[in-house]
Amino acid sequence: MFRAISKVASSGLRSVSVRPAAQTQVRLMSGGKVESDAEFDAKYIAFFDRKDIDGWEIRKGMADLVAMDLVPEPTILAAALRACRRVNDYSLTTRILEITKVKCGDKEAEFWPYIMQELKPTMDELGIASLEEMGYDKPELALPNPYEIH
Repeated sequence: MFRAISKVASSGLRSVSVRPAAQTQVRLMSGGKVESDAEFDAKYIAFFDRKDIDGWEIRKGMADLVAMDLVPEPTILAAALRACRRVNDYSLTTRILEITKVKCGDKEAEFWPYIMQELKPTMDELGIASLEEMGYDKPELALPNPYEIH
């Protein structure tokens, strides 16, 4: 008998739960602070200008930039190239230039000459050759496109 009373009492308690009548639900999808372009550029320039940066951190910073849907500004690339020179990693400068050219995508004819024009003084200062000067602008063992032969 006690079991029956406890079941009735517990089921009665469950059905009497109190809920607020006017509860509003809000989803904050992107409620964070919106970063301006100048702040974004300054953040990455400061990252690459650190004196204690090493090759791994340069690669990590560039990997983060490459993962975003953007082509890095020449000022950011200049800071990255200077960081490569500080850690004495010339091959990384070549990879940075290559991935930047790849990131230009369909707009390569528009973006790449501008980027090279802006980076030329920095590259001359650091003694970095461009991809065209090194012969990396065209693949070494590329076969002609069979659809463009005739």
